[in-house]
Amino acid sequence: MILDLSLPISENTPVYPDDPPVSVKLWAVIDRDGYYMNVLKMGEHSGTHVDAPAHFIPGGKTVDEMPLEKFIGEGIVLDVREGDGPVGLDEIPDGGYFGKMVLFLTGGRELSPEVALFLVAEGARAVGTDAMSIGDDAVHRILLSAEVPVFENLVNLEVLIGMEFTFAAFPLRIEGGSGSPVRAVAIVQRGLE
Repeated sequence: MILDLSLPISENTPVYPDDPPVSVKLWAVIDRDGYYMNVLKMGEHSGTHVDAPAHFIPGGKTVDEMPLEKFIGEGIVLDVREGDGPVGLDEIPDGGYFGKMVLFLTGGRELSPEVALFLVAEGARAVGTDAMSIGDDAVHRILLSAEVPVFENLVNLEVLIGMEFTFAAFPLRIEGGSGSPVRAVAIVQRGLE
């Protein structure tokens, strides 16, 4: 089974404060033009998206320079909705992150720099969150300087708690892009209970 973890892209898609709004405008209709098409206008970090190192790291890799292997792998969901403030080390298991796509169900909380440092040290392949931001500038710099992609605005993570799944979220090949919208999915090995 494939579970969609992405927000829909529309003019109602929430955006980070001061980011450009999403615009979806009709360009062509079948009756008049013989085909149907819309024009999209949005920032690279609109909706469910991935941050590339260049987003915070001077000279860091852009989204088109990152290996595709960074965007797919075995996933794990950590439910940290019960705490207050930034997510701390005492709220997460002390191992089992090597090579994994570590996804946080936060209810809007951000990660602490200590958690970001720990995940890098443990060899996480990528980190994601249901929140609009994974954390403050320090958290972004820690993860992105280690070329750990950051996925933000994920949905439906609560369904995956305790499940075995493959996470995949490929970016558009934007030349020089600091990030990209993605269609994030979970490919579930066992049926959903």
